[in-house]
Formats: sequence, structure tokens, C-alpha cells
Amino acid sequence: MQSGESKLSRTSAVGFDYGRIERKLAAAHAAIESVWTPTPEESRKILASRAQALAMEKLADEAVETYIEVVEFNLAYERYAIESHYVREVYPLENLTPVPCTPSYLLGVVNLRGEITSVIDIRVFFDLPKTGLPDLNKVIVLESEHMSFGVLVDAVARVDKIRVADIQPALPATTRIHETYLKGLTADCVAILDGGRLLSDAGIVVNEQIHES
Repeated sequence: MQSGESKLSRTSAVGFDYGRIERKLAAAHAAIESVWTPTPEESRKILASRAQALAMEKLADEAVETYIEVVEFNLAYERYAIESHYVREVYPLENLTPVPCTPSYLLGVVNLRGEITSVIDIRVFFDLPKTGLPDLNKVIVLESEHMSFGVLVDAVARVDKIRVADIQPALPATTRIHETYLKGLTADCVAILDGGRLLSDAGIVVNEQIHES
């Protein structure tokens, strides 16, 4: 019993030099920091590398979430859009020349910098109500490898990017346009037309020739 008490007494009597411990910790910390401290140039390179890595991550995310660019326009108080790679240009309607004995949706032709271009009223082609601006004066020229024509609209609203995952199938009650010509609808009810289908449809393609009645 005396031996145990003596041991406890000796242990309790031992004092801790906290100042010495703090000095040792500070020296160890300084030694760690002295192993490598980046120069200003090295710091810039590190930051640039991190920025590049973040940019690559963003591009990878955008690749997973595919987007399409569209030209949005108004027609008959409704909002429509078509992929921008089918749109060659937009121009004001001027000097329209009617062509006799052609389908009712063909308004006529215009001379666009030496090129004869048909102008289509898609309200008639899609059997939409003839409402909207009283004087339609904007033409969107659609173009593919083998065909081009102009589409008369009320107004061109903007160019926008739409996430493909957000495009939903069009329900019959949501638009009068047949689903054959639609890629779908956005959450805010913009009907996206299928430009490739329009430009390849024999029912809408019209050669600039006068048909016999």
C-alpha cells in the first residue's frame, strides 16, 4: 500500500512545462510549412489549373444536359419556336409577288438579293385561326440542304436555349398543329416546330412554277 501511494505521489509531483510543449508544436508547424510554400507564380498556376478543372466539369454537365438553340416567334397569339440551325435569316416582308394557281398557303414569292423565295402562311397550312397582327411583316427564311422558303409570322421574339429534357410531348388539346410537325412543348407552352419535317414535306414544298388549273 505504501508502495502505491509513493508511486502516485511521485507522478503527481511531476510538473508539465506547457511553454516547452507549445514551442515544440510551433517548431513542428513551421517545419511542415517550410517543406513547400508556393511562389506567386506557382499560386497563379494552381488557381488557373483549378479554374480549368471547374470549366471542364461545367462542360461535362452541359454535355449530359443537352440543349437546343431556337428562334422563338409569335403567330396567331401563340408562341412557337424552331431550331436556329434551320433559320437562315429574318427579314421584313417587302415586294411580295402573288403566284396564280398555287395552293392557298403560298402567299407569293419575293426576290431576296437575287434569289426567288416562296413565302408560306403556315396559319393556312396548319388551319390556324387568322388572328394576330393585322399586318404581318416578318419573314423567317427556313433552309435545309435541298430546300428553302420563308414563313410569315407576327413577330420574332428572341433566340433562346432550351434543355432537351424539358421538352414534353404535345397533347392534342394544347395546340392545333399536328404532332407530325412538332418536336414538343416547353413548360411555358412554346410549341417547337420540327424544321426538318417542314422542309422535307412534299405537302408544303412548292416550286416556283405556275400550275395549270
